[in-house]
Parts: sequence; C-alpha cells; structure tokens
Amino acid sequence: MAIAKAERLMNLALCLLGTRRPLSKRELRDSIEAYVEASGPGRGAASGPGRGAAGSDDSFNRMFERDKDDLRELGLVIETVENLDGEVGYLARRDSNRLPPITLDAEEAAALGLAAKVWQQARLAGAASGALQKLRAAGLPEGVDPYEAHGALEPRIPVHEAAFEPLMLACRDRRPVLFEYRKATAARPETRNVEPWALECWRGHWYLAGWDRDRGAERVFRLSRITGKVRSRGTAFTAPVPDVVTVRETVASWAGEIADRSALIRLRSGSGYPLRAKATAVRELGDGWDELEIPYGHGLDAWLVEFGPDVVVLEPAELRADVVDRLRAVAKG
Repeated sequence: MAIAKAERLMNLALCLLGTRRPLSKRELRDSIEAYVEASGPGRGAASGPGRGAAGSDDSFNRMFERDKDDLRELGLVIETVENLDGEVGYLARRDSNRLPPITLDAEEAAALGLAAKVWQQARLAGAASGALQKLRAAGLPEGVDPYEAHGALEPRIPVHEAAFEPLMLACRDRRPVLFEYRKATAARPETRNVEPWALECWRGHWYLAGWDRDRGAERVFRLSRITGKVRSRGTAFTAPVPDVVTVRETVASWAGEIADRSALIRLRSGSGYPLRAKATAVRELGDGWDELEIPYGHGLDAWLVEFGPDVVVLEPAELRADVVDRLRAVAKG
C-alpha cells in the first residue's frame, strides 16, 4: 500500500472515529487534506457551495467510496445514517470498533516478551520495544521475568548484515531477489537468482533458504557472504514453497554436523578452536601441531578450507583430495 493512501485511510478512520455525529461527504472532503488536494484548486471550507467542476466531484466520490470499502475490509465498522439536513452521513462508533480485552497467561506473555527482545539489534527494535510495552500493559503479570519463567538466558541475536532486512521483506512478500554471493572457497562473488523462503539464525549466523533458479535446486546462503545490495525482482515464484523449511538441518549437514564417519587431521597448535570442540580425540604431535579425530559428513571439506594452512587432512583420501581441489580453485581465482 502506498504511503499516501495509507495516510489518507488513517485520516479518514480518525475522522469517523472521532466524530460525535455523522459527517457528510462534504464535511469529510473539507476536513482531510488529501481529499482537498484531489478536488483541485478552489476546494476547501471557504469556497462555498457549487464550487469546482463536476469532474472533480466525481473523482472525489470514487476515491471516497474506495477508501470507505478498504476501511471496512480492514475491519472498521462504518455506519451510514441520515443527518438532520437530510444528507447521508458516516461515522464509526468507538463501542462498535473496540477490540476485546487481551488476556495472556504468564507463559504466553513471557514467550511474546522473548520474541520482542530478539529484535533489539535490528531496525525493528523500536517497534519491538513498543510492542513489549503494550504486552505488559495488556496482561504480562507483575513480577514475572520472561527469562526466569523459561529458565533461559536473555536472547541476543545479531543482525549486523545489511542483507537481513531486504531479505526478510522478500521472504514475507514472496518476491524473488538477486544478490552477489561469495562462497567460502571462491575468490570472487557470483550472482545468485533466488526465490527466498525463510531466514534463520544458527550458531550466531543468519542463513537464507530458498530456491536457486539458475541451479534449479534448494540452496542455503549465509548472509555474511552476501556482498553488495539485495535487488528485488517483480516476478512470481516458479517453485512451490515447502511447508517446512529445514534451514538448521541443512546447514548442520553441510557443516559436517551430521556425520557417519571420522576424519583424521593435523591442526596447528593454538588454532581451530571450533574443530577442537568437535574432536572426539586429540593427540599432541609436537613441533606446533596436534592430531585430531573429528566427525566426517557432507560439507566438511568446505569447512576445513576456511582454516587455510592451519589444517592438513591425513585421511580419508577422498576428503584430502576434495580439500586440495578447493584450495587450488581459490589459488587460481
């Protein structure tokens, strides 16, 4: 919805809710600036009856009827009555447009409080803070700490990537996007044409899941590897959106989290702490190197490449070959 139209609808709703008697079209037109401007020069309360051309009246009437229908579709109850002068008037009684009281138990209020706190570092922080205040006024029991209620630490989800907000809106509006993406093993970014499905934070990083049009398959992208601006495309989705988008499971699989074998690597002492945390066995080799046994699954080669010269793959042979191939590709780039 355009900002100008949204502002016009808001002003019309406020006029109808704020009046104690029905207002005619003429009164509404002279009270709302957007209607005065739409009616052309010479409009306004001081112009007197019979002013302007019939075309301006027709334009205003069409605009007003559309706005009235839009407000009713949004849920505003607008009454049409005849006033003392025999004119048709409009008003929206407050008692007819009052929402029922919001009742939240301690767990519901705590869960919504946690959700609002998640966005503290995003551009939605102001809206989230306002929503949290309203929740407290609406039913958050006094003395209930949402974090203690759930036995959880206060969430702090980082949202530093510039791509987060445009991708969040694209997921919501089902709009395909274009962006430059640099893989961990690539020297230069590549253009990706994606139908975005969902965003999810996993282990401190945001990931986008969606349909890669050029590759004809589902893909997951780490937002920190998106370079430049995210551009929207005015076309419809070509692939169905799954009912459940398993972002974390996919990323875990690619990162070697889902493993059925073991790999043996040499790791430089004092480096590669994420690898050490996953290791099932560690042995000091001396000369500044350690030997680690780590779970081996799909995507482990891409992860090992990120540690550069601090990692040497000993076995299995196919993993060593995959890492060498990726390093050679980066060197050629």
